[in-house]
Amino acid sequence: MTSKLDRLLVLVATERASDLHLIVGLPPTLRINGEIILTDADALTAAETTHLVDTLLNDAQRAAFERDWELCISLHHPTVGRMRVTLYRRNGAPEMSIRFCGTRVFTRDELGLPAKLDDLARKRNGLILVTGPTGSGKTTTLNYLINLINHERRCKIVTIEDPIEYVHENNLAIIVQQEVLTDTRSFGHALIHALRQDPDVIVVGEMRDHAAISTAVTAAETGHLVLATLHSPSTAQALERIIGTFEGNAQRQIVMQLANTLQGIVCQDLLPSVDGGRALACELLIANTAVRNTIRESQLHQLELCLQTGAREGMVLMDTCLHDLYLRCKITHDTAMSRARHPELFAKRTGAPADS
Repeated sequence: MTSKLDRLLVLVATERASDLHLIVGLPPTLRINGEIILTDADALTAAETTHLVDTLLNDAQRAAFERDWELCISLHHPTVGRMRVTLYRRNGAPEMSIRFCGTRVFTRDELGLPAKLDDLARKRNGLILVTGPTGSGKTTTLNYLINLINHERRCKIVTIEDPIEYVHENNLAIIVQQEVLTDTRSFGHALIHALRQDPDVIVVGEMRDHAAISTAVTAAETGHLVLATLHSPSTAQALERIIGTFEGNAQRQIVMQLANTLQGIVCQDLLPSVDGGRALACELLIANTAVRNTIRESQLHQLELCLQTGAREGMVLMDTCLHDLYLRCKITHDTAMSRARHPELFAKRTGAPADS
Protein backbone atom coordinates (compact mmCIF):
# COMPACT_ATOMS: atom_id res chain seq x y z
CA MET A 1 0.00 0.00 0.00
CA THR A 2 1.11 3.56 -0.60
CA SER A 3 2.16 5.84 2.26
CA LYS A 4 -0.81 8.09 1.40
CA LEU A 5 -3.29 5.27 1.92
CA ASP A 6 -1.45 4.18 5.07
CA ARG A 7 -1.88 7.68 6.51
CA LEU A 8 -5.57 7.64 5.64
CA LEU A 9 -6.03 4.28 7.36
CA VAL A 10 -4.35 5.57 10.50
CA LEU A 11 -6.80 8.50 10.40
CA VAL A 12 -9.66 6.04 10.03
CA ALA A 13 -8.54 4.20 13.17
CA THR A 14 -8.13 7.46 15.09
CA GLU A 15 -11.58 8.77 14.12
CA ARG A 16 -13.23 5.33 14.51
CA ALA A 17 -14.76 5.59 11.06
CA SER A 18 -16.69 2.68 9.58
CA ASP A 19 -15.97 3.53 5.93
CA LEU A 20 -13.49 5.41 3.75
CA HIS A 21 -14.52 6.74 0.32
CA LEU A 22 -11.92 7.71 -2.29
CA ILE A 23 -13.70 9.69 -4.99
CA VAL A 24 -12.20 11.79 -7.78
CA GLY A 25 -12.77 15.51 -7.19
CA LEU A 26 -13.36 15.14 -3.44
CA PRO A 27 -10.98 14.87 -0.51
CA PRO A 28 -10.87 11.44 1.15
CA THR A 29 -14.20 11.03 2.93
CA LEU A 30 -15.04 9.17 6.14
CA ARG A 31 -18.31 7.76 7.43
CA ILE A 32 -18.46 8.31 11.19
CA ASN A 33 -21.54 7.20 13.16
CA GLY A 34 -23.50 7.03 9.93
CA GLU A 35 -22.60 10.51 8.67
CA ILE A 36 -20.33 11.42 5.74
CA ILE A 37 -17.42 13.64 6.85
CA LEU A 38 -14.96 15.27 4.41
CA THR A 39 -11.34 15.31 5.55
CA ASP A 40 -9.11 18.38 5.27
CA ALA A 41 -6.91 16.79 2.59
CA ASP A 42 -6.71 17.94 -1.03
CA ALA A 43 -9.24 16.63 -3.55
CA LEU A 44 -8.18 13.40 -5.21
CA THR A 45 -7.29 13.33 -8.90
CA ALA A 46 -8.03 10.51 -11.35
CA ALA A 47 -4.30 9.78 -11.52
CA GLU A 48 -4.15 9.38 -7.74
CA THR A 49 -7.11 7.00 -7.50
CA THR A 50 -5.76 4.99 -10.44
CA HIS A 51 -2.40 4.65 -8.67
CA LEU A 52 -4.07 3.65 -5.38
CA VAL A 53 -6.15 0.98 -7.10
CA ASP A 54 -3.13 -0.34 -8.99
CA THR A 55 -1.10 -0.76 -5.78
CA LEU A 56 -3.93 -2.65 -4.02
CA LEU A 57 -4.61 -5.31 -6.66
CA ASN A 58 -2.69 -8.39 -7.72
CA ASP A 59 -2.49 -9.40 -11.37
CA ALA A 60 -5.62 -11.58 -11.32
CA GLN A 61 -7.67 -8.93 -9.51
CA ARG A 62 -6.40 -6.23 -11.84
CA ALA A 63 -7.44 -8.28 -14.86
CA ALA A 64 -10.89 -8.90 -13.34
CA PHE A 65 -11.38 -5.20 -12.64
CA GLU A 66 -10.32 -4.23 -16.15
CA ARG A 67 -12.73 -6.80 -17.57
CA ASP A 68 -15.78 -6.19 -15.35
CA TRP A 69 -15.15 -2.57 -14.22
CA GLU A 70 -16.34 -3.65 -10.76
CA LEU A 71 -14.62 -5.64 -8.04
CA CYS A 72 -15.00 -6.46 -4.35
CA ILE A 73 -12.00 -7.81 -2.41
CA SER A 74 -10.82 -8.17 1.18
CA LEU A 75 -7.49 -6.97 2.52
CA HIS A 76 -5.76 -6.91 5.89
CA HIS A 77 -3.95 -3.89 7.31
CA PRO A 78 -1.97 -3.93 10.60
CA THR A 79 -3.65 -0.74 11.86
CA VAL A 80 -7.32 -1.20 10.99
CA GLY A 81 -7.48 -4.98 10.51
CA ARG A 82 -9.57 -6.54 7.78
CA MET A 83 -11.13 -4.33 5.11
CA ARG A 84 -13.74 -4.89 2.41
CA VAL A 85 -12.70 -2.89 -0.65
CA THR A 86 -15.30 -2.21 -3.34
CA LEU A 87 -13.91 -0.80 -6.60
CA TYR A 88 -15.93 0.77 -9.39
CA ARG A 89 -15.54 3.27 -12.24
CA ARG A 90 -17.06 6.73 -12.66
CA ASN A 91 -16.47 8.95 -15.69
CA GLY A 92 -13.78 6.50 -16.76
CA ALA A 93 -11.76 6.75 -13.54
CA PRO A 94 -11.51 4.14 -10.78
CA GLU A 95 -12.86 4.95 -7.32
CA MET A 96 -13.29 2.88 -4.19
CA SER A 97 -15.28 2.43 -1.01
CA ILE A 98 -13.56 0.73 1.93
CA ARG A 99 -15.54 -0.85 4.79
CA PHE A 100 -13.63 -1.64 7.98
CA CYS A 101 -14.59 -4.94 9.55
CA GLY A 102 -13.11 -4.57 13.01
CA THR A 103 -10.63 -6.76 14.83
CA ARG A 104 -12.94 -8.76 17.12
CA VAL A 105 -16.43 -10.19 17.39
CA PHE A 106 -18.64 -8.09 19.64
CA THR A 107 -20.81 -9.59 22.38
CA ARG A 108 -24.59 -9.74 22.14
CA ASP A 109 -24.94 -7.02 24.78
CA GLU A 110 -22.49 -4.75 22.95
CA LEU A 111 -24.45 -5.22 19.72
CA GLY A 112 -27.85 -4.84 21.38
CA LEU A 113 -29.25 -8.11 20.02
CA PRO A 114 -32.17 -9.91 21.71
CA ALA A 115 -31.27 -12.76 24.08
CA LYS A 116 -33.53 -15.23 22.29
CA LEU A 117 -31.26 -15.06 19.23
CA ASP A 118 -28.76 -17.28 21.05
CA ASP A 119 -31.34 -20.07 21.23
CA LEU A 120 -31.77 -19.93 17.46
CA ALA A 121 -28.02 -20.33 16.94
CA ARG A 122 -28.15 -23.48 19.08
CA LYS A 123 -30.59 -25.19 16.69
CA ARG A 124 -29.16 -28.23 14.91
CA ASN A 125 -30.92 -27.64 11.61
CA GLY A 126 -33.14 -25.22 9.72
CA LEU A 127 -32.81 -21.74 8.27
CA ILE A 128 -31.97 -18.54 10.14
CA LEU A 129 -32.15 -15.27 8.19
CA VAL A 130 -30.48 -11.98 9.07
CA THR A 131 -32.10 -9.18 7.08
CA GLY A 132 -31.99 -5.42 6.79
CA PRO A 133 -30.82 -2.60 4.51
CA THR A 134 -27.22 -2.09 3.42
CA GLY A 135 -25.06 -0.95 6.33
CA SER A 136 -27.39 -2.27 9.03
CA GLY A 137 -24.83 -4.63 10.58
CA LYS A 138 -26.06 -7.91 9.09
CA THR A 139 -22.55 -9.31 8.65
CA THR A 140 -21.63 -8.29 12.20
CA THR A 141 -24.63 -10.22 13.54
CA LEU A 142 -23.78 -13.18 11.33
CA ASN A 143 -20.24 -13.28 12.71
CA TYR A 144 -21.61 -13.10 16.25
CA LEU A 145 -23.71 -16.20 15.56
CA ILE A 146 -20.75 -18.04 14.00
CA ASN A 147 -18.61 -17.16 17.01
CA LEU A 148 -21.28 -18.43 19.42
CA ILE A 149 -21.55 -21.78 17.61
CA ASN A 150 -17.75 -21.99 17.39
CA HIS A 151 -17.45 -21.71 21.18
CA GLU A 152 -20.32 -24.04 22.08
CA ARG A 153 -20.49 -26.89 19.57
CA ARG A 154 -18.10 -29.46 18.12
CA CYS A 155 -19.04 -29.25 14.47
CA LYS A 156 -17.89 -28.15 11.04
CA ILE A 157 -18.89 -24.69 9.79
CA VAL A 158 -18.51 -23.76 6.12
CA THR A 159 -18.94 -20.10 5.25
CA ILE A 160 -19.34 -18.59 1.77
CA GLU A 161 -18.62 -14.87 1.79
CA ASP A 162 -18.09 -12.01 -0.67
CA PRO A 163 -15.63 -11.03 0.61
CA ILE A 164 -14.50 -12.51 3.96
CA GLU A 165 -14.78 -9.68 6.49
CA TYR A 166 -13.70 -11.44 9.70
CA VAL A 167 -11.42 -14.45 9.98
CA HIS A 168 -12.57 -16.91 12.65
CA GLU A 169 -10.09 -19.13 14.47
CA ASN A 170 -11.05 -22.73 15.16
CA ASN A 171 -12.29 -23.24 18.70
CA LEU A 172 -14.63 -26.17 19.36
CA ALA A 173 -15.69 -26.05 15.72
CA ILE A 174 -13.74 -26.44 12.50
CA ILE A 175 -14.37 -23.39 10.32
CA VAL A 176 -13.76 -23.32 6.57
CA GLN A 177 -14.22 -19.83 5.13
CA GLN A 178 -14.48 -19.52 1.35
CA GLU A 179 -14.40 -16.24 -0.55
CA VAL A 180 -16.32 -15.74 -3.80
CA LEU A 181 -13.97 -15.11 -6.76
CA THR A 182 -10.99 -16.12 -4.62
CA ASP A 183 -11.89 -19.67 -3.57
CA THR A 184 -15.10 -20.24 -5.52
CA ARG A 185 -16.81 -18.81 -8.61
CA SER A 186 -20.23 -18.00 -7.13
CA PHE A 187 -22.50 -18.46 -4.11
CA GLY A 188 -24.51 -21.05 -6.04
CA HIS A 189 -21.53 -23.18 -7.00
CA ALA A 190 -20.01 -22.90 -3.54
CA LEU A 191 -23.24 -23.97 -1.84
CA ILE A 192 -23.51 -27.12 -3.92
CA HIS A 193 -19.94 -28.12 -3.12
CA ALA A 194 -20.27 -27.09 0.54
CA LEU A 195 -22.84 -29.85 0.96
CA ARG A 196 -20.13 -32.35 -0.04
CA GLN A 197 -17.70 -31.10 2.62
CA ASP A 198 -19.53 -32.85 5.50
CA PRO A 199 -20.72 -29.57 7.10
CA ASP A 200 -23.00 -29.17 10.10
CA VAL A 201 -23.47 -25.43 9.66
CA ILE A 202 -23.47 -23.52 6.36
CA VAL A 203 -23.20 -19.75 6.33
CA VAL A 204 -24.21 -17.84 3.20
CA GLY A 205 -22.92 -14.25 3.16
CA GLU A 206 -25.85 -13.20 0.97
CA MET A 207 -28.64 -15.08 -0.78
CA ARG A 208 -28.64 -13.23 -4.10
CA ASP A 209 -30.34 -15.40 -6.68
CA HIS A 210 -32.68 -18.29 -7.35
CA ALA A 211 -29.91 -20.93 -7.35
CA ALA A 212 -28.39 -19.81 -4.04
CA ILE A 213 -31.78 -19.53 -2.34
CA SER A 214 -32.96 -22.93 -3.60
CA THR A 215 -29.78 -24.71 -2.51
CA ALA A 216 -29.68 -22.98 0.89
CA VAL A 217 -33.28 -23.91 1.69
CA THR A 218 -32.72 -27.49 0.53
CA ALA A 219 -29.62 -27.70 2.75
CA ALA A 220 -31.70 -26.55 5.69
CA GLU A 221 -34.30 -29.16 4.81
CA THR A 222 -31.74 -31.98 4.73
CA GLY A 223 -30.48 -31.57 8.28
CA HIS A 224 -28.03 -28.64 8.16
CA LEU A 225 -28.21 -25.38 10.06
CA VAL A 226 -28.08 -22.59 7.46
CA LEU A 227 -27.38 -18.96 8.37
CA ALA A 228 -27.86 -16.40 5.62
CA THR A 229 -28.30 -12.68 5.06
CA LEU A 230 -30.81 -11.00 2.80
CA HIS A 231 -31.51 -7.38 1.87
CA SER A 232 -35.04 -6.77 3.16
CA PRO A 233 -36.64 -4.11 5.42
CA SER A 234 -38.96 -6.49 7.33
CA THR A 235 -39.46 -10.14 8.19
CA ALA A 236 -42.50 -10.48 5.93
CA GLN A 237 -40.73 -8.86 2.98
CA ALA A 238 -37.76 -11.18 3.47
CA LEU A 239 -40.01 -14.18 2.90
CA GLU A 240 -41.83 -12.43 0.06
CA ARG A 241 -38.51 -11.83 -1.68
CA ILE A 242 -37.49 -15.48 -1.36
CA ILE A 243 -40.85 -16.77 -2.58
CA GLY A 244 -40.93 -14.21 -5.40
CA THR A 245 -37.82 -15.67 -7.03
CA PHE A 246 -39.81 -18.83 -7.86
CA GLU A 247 -42.73 -19.37 -10.23
CA GLY A 248 -45.61 -21.81 -10.62
CA ASN A 249 -45.30 -25.14 -8.82
CA ALA A 250 -41.80 -24.26 -7.65
CA GLN A 251 -43.25 -21.30 -5.73
CA ARG A 252 -45.64 -23.55 -3.83
CA GLN A 253 -42.78 -25.91 -3.09
CA ILE A 254 -40.56 -23.15 -1.65
CA VAL A 255 -43.46 -21.96 0.53
CA MET A 256 -43.77 -25.45 2.02
CA GLN A 257 -40.00 -25.72 2.47
CA LEU A 258 -39.86 -22.38 4.27
CA ALA A 259 -42.77 -23.33 6.50
CA ASN A 260 -40.93 -26.51 7.49
CA THR A 261 -37.34 -25.28 7.77
CA LEU A 262 -37.42 -21.66 8.95
CA GLN A 263 -36.17 -21.27 12.52
CA GLY A 264 -36.21 -17.49 12.75
CA ILE A 265 -35.58 -14.12 11.18
CA VAL A 266 -33.81 -11.15 12.71
CA CYS A 267 -34.47 -7.92 10.80
CA GLN A 268 -32.29 -5.03 11.89
CA ASP A 269 -31.34 -1.43 11.27
CA LEU A 270 -28.71 0.93 12.69
CA LEU A 271 -30.01 4.28 13.93
CA PRO A 272 -28.25 7.47 15.06
CA SER A 273 -28.13 7.41 18.85
CA VAL A 274 -28.47 10.30 21.28
CA ASP A 275 -24.78 10.05 22.29
CA GLY A 276 -23.59 10.45 18.69
CA GLY A 277 -23.02 6.75 18.04
CA ARG A 278 -25.30 4.09 16.56
CA ALA A 279 -28.10 2.09 18.14
CA LEU A 280 -29.36 -1.24 16.83
CA ALA A 281 -33.09 -1.65 16.33
CA CYS A 282 -34.27 -5.12 15.45
CA GLU A 283 -37.28 -7.33 14.91
CA LEU A 284 -37.08 -11.01 15.86
CA LEU A 285 -39.44 -13.62 14.45
CA ILE A 286 -39.30 -17.15 15.86
CA ALA A 287 -40.87 -19.88 13.78
CA ASN A 288 -43.47 -21.38 16.11
CA THR A 289 -46.57 -23.30 15.00
CA ALA A 290 -48.54 -20.13 14.27
CA VAL A 291 -45.73 -18.69 12.13
CA ARG A 292 -45.33 -21.94 10.18
CA ASN A 293 -49.07 -22.11 9.49
CA THR A 294 -49.08 -18.46 8.39
CA ILE A 295 -46.28 -19.15 5.89
CA ARG A 296 -47.88 -22.40 4.72
CA GLU A 297 -51.15 -20.58 4.02
CA SER A 298 -49.30 -17.71 2.26
CA GLN A 299 -50.76 -15.17 4.70
CA LEU A 300 -47.49 -13.28 5.21
CA HIS A 301 -49.32 -10.06 6.11
CA GLN A 302 -50.36 -11.86 9.32
CA LEU A 303 -46.76 -12.25 10.51
CA GLU A 304 -46.96 -8.95 12.37
CA LEU A 305 -49.79 -10.39 14.45
CA CYS A 306 -47.63 -13.44 15.12
CA LEU A 307 -44.86 -11.14 16.32
CA GLN A 308 -47.25 -9.36 18.69
CA THR A 309 -48.72 -12.52 20.17
CA GLY A 310 -45.29 -14.18 20.34
CA ALA A 311 -43.76 -11.65 22.72
CA ARG A 312 -43.86 -14.19 25.58
CA GLU A 313 -41.73 -16.53 23.48
CA GLY A 314 -39.11 -13.84 22.95
CA MET A 315 -40.32 -12.39 19.67
CA VAL A 316 -39.69 -8.68 19.18
CA LEU A 317 -41.72 -6.30 17.00
CA MET A 318 -39.72 -3.49 15.38
CA ASP A 319 -41.96 -0.74 16.77
CA THR A 320 -41.70 -2.27 20.25
CA CYS A 321 -37.91 -2.21 19.99
CA LEU A 322 -37.99 1.42 18.83
CA HIS A 323 -40.25 2.31 21.76
CA ASP A 324 -37.85 0.62 24.18
CA LEU A 325 -34.84 2.44 22.71
CA TYR A 326 -36.72 5.73 23.00
CA LEU A 327 -37.74 5.11 26.64
CA ARG A 328 -34.13 4.27 27.50
CA CYS A 329 -33.05 7.56 25.88
CA LYS A 330 -30.94 5.75 23.29
CA ILE A 331 -32.64 7.45 20.33
CA THR A 332 -34.73 10.57 19.87
CA HIS A 333 -38.47 10.56 19.26
CA ASP A 334 -37.92 11.88 15.73
CA THR A 335 -35.53 9.03 14.95
CA ALA A 336 -37.96 6.46 16.31
CA MET A 337 -40.85 7.96 14.34
CA SER A 338 -38.82 7.96 11.12
CA ARG A 339 -38.31 4.19 11.36
CA ALA A 340 -41.62 3.13 12.92
CA ARG A 341 -43.78 0.79 10.83
CA HIS A 342 -46.94 2.46 12.18
CA PRO A 343 -46.04 6.09 13.04
CA GLU A 344 -49.57 7.06 14.14
CA LEU A 345 -49.80 4.18 16.62
CA PHE A 346 -46.25 4.81 17.78
CA ALA A 347 -47.01 8.49 18.41
CA LYS A 348 -50.13 7.57 20.35
CA ARG A 349 -48.14 5.12 22.44
CA THR A 350 -45.56 7.76 23.33
CA GLY A 351 -48.11 10.51 23.86
CA ALA A 352 -46.59 12.74 21.18
CA PRO A 353 -48.21 14.12 18.01
CA ALA A 354 -47.55 12.02 14.88
CA ASP A 355 -46.00 14.97 13.06
CA SER A 356 -43.58 15.89 15.81
